Amino acid sequence: MYEQFKAKAEGVSAEVHRFTTSADALAFLVDFLKEEGVADQDGQYCVVAAGPFVDGIDHEQLAAIPGVFFDVTRQQAAGARVGISQVDWALADIGTLVQDATAIDKRLVSTLPFIHVAMIATSGLRPDMTAWLTDANPNDAGYLAMITGPSRTADIERVLTIGVHGPARLVICFVDELGGTN
Repeated sequence: MYEQFKAKAEGVSAEVHRFTTSADALAFLVDFLKEEGVADQDGQYCVVAAGPFVDGIDHEQLAAIPGVFFDVTRQQAAGARVGISQVDWALADIGTLVQDATAIDKRLVSTLPFIHVAMIATSGLRPDMTAWLTDANPNDAGYLAMITGPSRTADIERVLTIGVHGPARLVICFVDELGGTN
């Protein structure tokens, strides 16, 4: 199922990675943020939404990078280069992420920065929408977001533009040991 998701998501320009442990995922994030030039200046910082992955890691490793903020405001998210949030499920047949974005910090971090890094427990992977609906009750969420690749739009002349209404890059990180779907 993971390989199917990866193929579908990469088909719409998402970047997909898989890690066995949270420590491996954290090491990837630290390197990724450094490579992206995250810094404590406008347009270069990173905002991180609360969630099981973030709550379970050593914040010091991320906080050691200048420009990584754990307190998310609308203004910060709008000026961020990178936003990191946890999503709840992934639909393999269409390469789509599903996020309970009722918490405003998740919504801001996944929609406003230039790059969205979506952390997900591998156990949140479902074959399709039907399987997801047997496990989840959409009525339990105040705001559900379906994320398929980076933001894209096309005008009447079919000129495709990436990143107009949201992140221009989507980086998806599956973590095997994360467990749970929340």
